[in-house]
Amino acid sequence: MNSLPLWGIDLGGTKIEGVILPSLNNPKPILRTRIETEGHLGYEHVLNQISTLIGQMQAASGLRPNTIGFGTPGVLDPRLKTMKNCNSTSLNGKPLQCDLEKKLGIPVVLANDANCFALAETHWGVVKEKTPEAKMVFGIIMGTGVGGGIVFEGKVWGGKHGIAGEWGHNFLEESGGLCYCGKTGCVETVLSGPGLQRYYQQISGMEKTLKQIVQDSSDPFALKTLDRLHEYFGRAVSVITNMLDPDVIVVGGGVGNIDSIYTRGVEALSKYIFNNSLDVPILKPSLGDSAGVFGAAALVG
Repeated sequence: MNSLPLWGIDLGGTKIEGVILPSLNNPKPILRTRIETEGHLGYEHVLNQISTLIGQMQAASGLRPNTIGFGTPGVLDPRLKTMKNCNSTSLNGKPLQCDLEKKLGIPVVLANDANCFALAETHWGVVKEKTPEAKMVFGIIMGTGVGGGIVFEGKVWGGKHGIAGEWGHNFLEESGGLCYCGKTGCVETVLSGPGLQRYYQQISGMEKTLKQIVQDSSDPFALKTLDRLHEYFGRAVSVITNMLDPDVIVVGGGVGNIDSIYTRGVEALSKYIFNNSLDVPILKPSLGDSAGVFGAAALVG
């Protein structure tokens, strides 16, 4: 285990956040700060912003990293060593790890932001609080997009292609429509916030925010939208449960805040798994917006 302070960077589309943690056993930040990503100015500018942030962190803390963990909006292809599947499109096709190591002069470790979420909740969040003996953790993010990450025995499981946990781009239902990935009916098109709002508009002819849909119990179209969410949550998560049989599943993101997922959604899941009962806990995360950058730091723990 790394006894030096842990440095983590969460590389987001609008902000780059950095944290220094004392150790895996002590997640109270020594320093936590952020700057704007300014991704519209291009890939080289993003690299410069990262370097600027790390310089600011060094000056403020008096510390120097020996390695840094990065949470990224996509994954590093293990074979090509270039980024792929990034919604921050300026990163796609770029040798981000190599370029960062050249620019910073130290080793860096990269993982998808959903993997970082799962890792943080495992070490310091709801997994540690409620299921501390868990070996296999699946972290779900359902928000603007849908993603997932796998943590096995305290480490990210990235997979041969770097896409382990990417259940958001499994096929779920044709009516979800075209996904940005080029496929049709992905989990993301059905269970994301925009996907739910789009379905509501299709059946009602009106527009509502996700919050309005959840809160309006007198609207039959809103109720139908939530019924669909519960049913397809069960179907989609049953694939995870049957394939991995995880010890615990943690559900993050804005859609994950809908309380009925943990009752009616779990009831639907129970119908579809290949078992006579559902014993895996389906939990809400406890770290909030700290999970991404804390998980990045845990990559080097």
